[in-house]
Amino acid sequence: MNRIDTCFAELKKRNEKALVGFVASSDPTPSASLELVTAMCGAGLDILELGVPFSDPTADGPVIQRAASRALKQGATLARAIEMTGELRRNTDIPIILFSYYNPIFSYGAESFYRDARAAGADGVLVVDLPPEESRELTGCWGDADDFALIRLVAPTTPRDRMKKIAENGSGFLYLVSKTGVTGSSGLDVRSVRDHVTVLRGFTNLPICVGFGINSPADASLLAPSVDGVVIGSAFERAIEEHMDDPGLVNRLAEQVRQYKAALLPAPPQA
Repeated sequence: MNRIDTCFAELKKRNEKALVGFVASSDPTPSASLELVTAMCGAGLDILELGVPFSDPTADGPVIQRAASRALKQGATLARAIEMTGELRRNTDIPIILFSYYNPIFSYGAESFYRDARAAGADGVLVVDLPPEESRELTGCWGDADDFALIRLVAPTTPRDRMKKIAENGSGFLYLVSKTGVTGSSGLDVRSVRDHVTVLRGFTNLPICVGFGINSPADASLLAPSVDGVVIGSAFERAIEEHMDDPGLVNRLAEQVRQYKAALLPAPPQA
């Protein structure tokens, strides 16, 4: 059983839902990024999505686009994200997923990426723009399928037959996009998300995590009964952007993690 499977199994025993946190590596600087993410892991993140900044982040909203731009100006690369993964592994054992577009991986080399990411301690990868039909180019050199996860995305517009195909080829967990549009946008429709989760559960036993448009602990709390985890990204990056020069930024991010995690805990029993 890998770290991702172990994480969800332990959370299920405690009736908790996973807090999956996205942060762009090297934002606002490589050293500050490492300090921030280390603190967030220690504050209660269950799973880390370590973003690989890319010049054309088509699925990301303006907050994460600006984070990627700041990181790229600091020299962010896939190699540096992998290196940061290794540095994080000295202090945390939570699952780490590299979140990337395919171009950086293609340029790095699929086999080299798999070898180096695993060696650094990554548990899987989520590739935003790699459809199932094309993913064999990436996974063909992988070893044991249970050893390194390819996290699949399911959109709210995905037809049921395709949803089934994606679910059958997924591993780790399934990432259900809550809405059409880009990350960080407003207008979360909780009922629609619940309906899509119900349909998706008919095709898989994998945990289902929901992301895009979850902008507050209250949003996370509303979704928690229907999902296995929530993905928070823009809210964390917005805090980094707005408080970049604040010496208390590390504590601010850690407290934000604690607030989101508290929203995903089971309600205390009634007296």
